[in-house]
Amino acid sequence: MDGLRPKVVIGDRGYDSRTLVSVIEACGAEAVIPTQSDRSIQRVIDWERYKDRNLAERFWAKAKQYRRVATRYDKTARNFLAFVHLVAAMILLQ
Repeated sequence: MDGLRPKVVIGDRGYDSRTLVSVIEACGAEAVIPTQSDRSIQRVIDWERYKDRNLAERFWAKAKQYRRVATRYDKTARNFLAFVHLVAAMILLQ
């Protein structure tokens, strides 16, 4: 998270670790990560905000239908991001 200043970090239960949550909160962001069910202390999270995670998951599921995105053929991050923008436009036009 070096150099990033997010306001909110949304993740699923797999990212629920005390270390990660403390790093997120140290950056000044809100950790919207549900606590695993076996923990004795359950964190309170904003479930309405957590539902937004579904939008990102569905977008990447559609974007991975384009082989160039799924296999990351581009060598530079700039070219990869440009193709992700193109794929996003194509998805919106469908």
